[in-house]
Amino acid sequence: MTDALLAVIQEGVRAYDLGRPMSIGMPQSPNHPAYWHTLPRRHGDMVRSDGGSAANDMITTGTHVGTHIDALAHVSHDGKLHGGVEVADAMRGGGFPDHGVHTIAPMVRRALLLDVPAALGTDACEPAYEITPADLQQAEALTGTTVQPGDVVLVRSGWGRRFDDGAKAYLGQVEGVPGVGEAGAQWLADHRVHAAGADTIAFERLAPGGGHSVLPAHRVLLVESGIYIVEALALEEIAADQVREFTLVLVPMNLVGATGSPVRPLAVISDRSPDA
Repeated sequence: MTDALLAVIQEGVRAYDLGRPMSIGMPQSPNHPAYWHTLPRRHGDMVRSDGGSAANDMITTGTHVGTHIDALAHVSHDGKLHGGVEVADAMRGGGFPDHGVHTIAPMVRRALLLDVPAALGTDACEPAYEITPADLQQAEALTGTTVQPGDVVLVRSGWGRRFDDGAKAYLGQVEGVPGVGEAGAQWLADHRVHAAGADTIAFERLAPGGGHSVLPAHRVLLVESGIYIVEALALEEIAADQVREFTLVLVPMNLVGATGSPVRPLAVISDRSPDA
């Protein structure tokens, strides 16, 4: 008997890659170690007797660089992590055995794209624009369905278009960056989502010249609600195709005790014609 999920896959699916390519010099938060790639062995450095040769790589990177997920260990408030656990008690052996990214189960979940600029009738949100609960509700209406407990909600601001323009354009350190505010984060928490993501460097609104000085949405989601955050998503293609409900496949690296992990999320939809 063919598994129902396998049957759908055999009939045809389309996968949208929501992850950013990782490359030297890509935009990233200055708070994290940069991505670096090198070839310690090149073709020809060693040649086997049969003429074969191999190259290999070495990479270094922070865990919050490129498209990545924040584990519950990433942010504390008043010295406590999610569940009211004291940071001093949570960090053991140089990591977080109970709050680390290795505790995030692989995600194969229903997801919704809340396309805020589409809801507002614009191409992209303005710098430092705060995405409010009303904005999220308007974007939710465009999906033709509602956010349910356990869903993953991805919020598009349109800021992701700036990623390929470099760090100055994408980080918005002078003009600020649009994103969900504290009230919007509470709206997501009230809907009991499993994870929330966005196309910006920090998910939430960054004030002009403020950088990462205050992160109330991180507090609401990670610390108070136990909701994971995914940042620096590539959402333009899926938004252009008006795909707003889909299956999200997201698997963090199994980094024991780490506060986050690079990810390459996929938005998967049926490739069948509606009339098929």
